[in-house]
Amino acid sequence: MKVITFGEIMLRLATPDYLRFSQAHSFDATFGGGEANVAVSLANYGMDVHFVTRLPENDIGNMAVAMLRNHSVNIDDIVRGGDRVGIYFLETGAVSRGSKVVYDRNNSAFAEIQMGMINWDSVFEGADWFHWSGITPAVSEEAANVCMDAIKKANEKGITVSTDLNYRKNLWNWGKTAEEIMAGMVERSDIILGNEEDAEKVFGIHAEGLDGKGGEVDGVSYQTVVSQLMTRFPRAKKVIITLRGSVNANHNTWSGVLWDGTELYQAPVYQITHIVDRVGGGDAFMGGLIYGLHAFSGDDQKALNFAVAASCLKHTIKGDFNLVTVAEVEKLLSGDTSGRVSR
Repeated sequence: MKVITFGEIMLRLATPDYLRFSQAHSFDATFGGGEANVAVSLANYGMDVHFVTRLPENDIGNMAVAMLRNHSVNIDDIVRGGDRVGIYFLETGAVSRGSKVVYDRNNSAFAEIQMGMINWDSVFEGADWFHWSGITPAVSEEAANVCMDAIKKANEKGITVSTDLNYRKNLWNWGKTAEEIMAGMVERSDIILGNEEDAEKVFGIHAEGLDGKGGEVDGVSYQTVVSQLMTRFPRAKKVIITLRGSVNANHNTWSGVLWDGTELYQAPVYQITHIVDRVGGGDAFMGGLIYGLHAFSGDDQKALNFAVAASCLKHTIKGDFNLVTVAEVEKLLSGDTSGRVSR
């Protein structure tokens, strides 16, 4: 299966250890971004995945391309131009202090992408799946237009379209709301992933009386959320909600539910008692889900379980990318949570 993902890849500058921004004298530099993170996950699972973006012709842009190539992501459809790579700064929280993200991506090469810069007919040749997220249209009006163009072209070609709603309030500042822009894009998507906050903040859909605090998550309580999303977007074949219960910044519970219009599937709940890095956890879920829906076609329970387990492992890895293999996910699925040394 050939998968296309489209979005912005950014330079990630993170404070070392648990330092606050005001304490930091250096930053750990890596790369990350929603759709790029999904692409790396799929490449690690041995899938043919192509990441599409726009990057400047400079050393930082070249670093990003080299990093993607190093992770076996196909970069043939990346277009070059513009002046700068978008940046995000990360301060990792601990215990009762949450993490912080500061974006510096205005006027990035991707934010200034224009219609016609990407030949979607060429990109989609032989493709089976197209993935986008709500982060992309939030970056700029131009990025939103190009993303919609891609979705329409994928629909015309009969390509499965998936989306992660991924609401980022600090990005929606170019003049229109997330609901105004995303409704038309989500209604053209076949697979919808989100969490309870995405559904509420973008479309006003929420599960009554639940906030995820204290680590409590009840999958059945999200039946109304997934049902309402599918009712509003009837093209969708599956709606999935990730379930994160936050005990504190270092201890979360993690699970998910999948609704196919008839049956609600629930994954096991994992206790993640020592989080190394939770950024990219939702993207790891999406990568696991795409792989699972393909590898275990017809077994939605197995696909959901794989996605949750894959994302659980991501919480143990620094950086945006989920650098795990299928075998490692399957080991966790088998019930082996010992973390023993492999010799």
